[in-house]
Amino acid sequence: MRRRRRGSCGPSWRTRSAGLAGRGLTALTRSPRPRNTPRTPWVEPHQEDARASNLEGSGMKIGIIGAGNIGGNLTRRLTALGHDVSVANSRGPHTLTELAEETGATPVRVEEAARGAEVVVVTVPLKAVPDLPKGLFDAAAEDVAVIDTGNYYPQQRDGRIAGIEDEGLTESRWTEQHLGHPVIKAFNGTYAQDILDRHRPAGAPDRVALPVAGDDEAAKAKVRALIDELGFDTVDAGGLDDSWRQQPDTPVYGLRAGVAEVRKALAEASPERPAAFRG
Repeated sequence: MRRRRRGSCGPSWRTRSAGLAGRGLTALTRSPRPRNTPRTPWVEPHQEDARASNLEGSGMKIGIIGAGNIGGNLTRRLTALGHDVSVANSRGPHTLTELAEETGATPVRVEEAARGAEVVVVTVPLKAVPDLPKGLFDAAAEDVAVIDTGNYYPQQRDGRIAGIEDEGLTESRWTEQHLGHPVIKAFNGTYAQDILDRHRPAGAPDRVALPVAGDDEAAKAKVRALIDELGFDTVDAGGLDDSWRQQPDTPVYGLRAGVAEVRKALAEASPERPAAFRG
């Protein structure tokens, strides 16, 4: 369904320091809406309160495509947890020597990043997604889960993408179509430094929850379990067509809060694309 466009009388804007998925771009946030502003009703598809169970064992093979803020810090944490991480960027393995020496990750070409991987994280600017190699996941594990951390910044970085703006595709649905493989949307509203600094053990009162959206329930469960292992709770944010609820400028975007607050923020999201995020 095509989303409605916001008119010229949208909310006021302010900038805040970045660190969200998207290579450290400055994030735009809205001032609070009036209390009586109507919201689109939303109910979490799976109302379970329990977090996803821990992965059985460790040492999964994980590929990370993109070594910016989010990709670099995921590389650091996942290797520290004992996973076998291959990391790639657009400039080639020789530019990843320092990260490899720091973490023990294996620097590879983009074409090799998914080889044998059980999880692949795609964390590149949206405008770079169509340039990723075809058949990227052909040599991945049969049940590979692909995580998309991307955000659409038309004015700041990506230019106008017609599929998102004219056809009403969610950002991750557009990415999925270009990748030719189902994706799970996660980490797109997470501050990169929080991956290193804000992980907490299960049950900690200040444990942050992250929204996770996707259509493949098995892949989503694998991603939620991995996020739990990383030290964060998760909230099922619905299918990929519902993932607009966690796109830039929604209440949950950049939110550092627990499960209840994240559910509330998802419920309060508006499907209208704000002016600052239209090309």
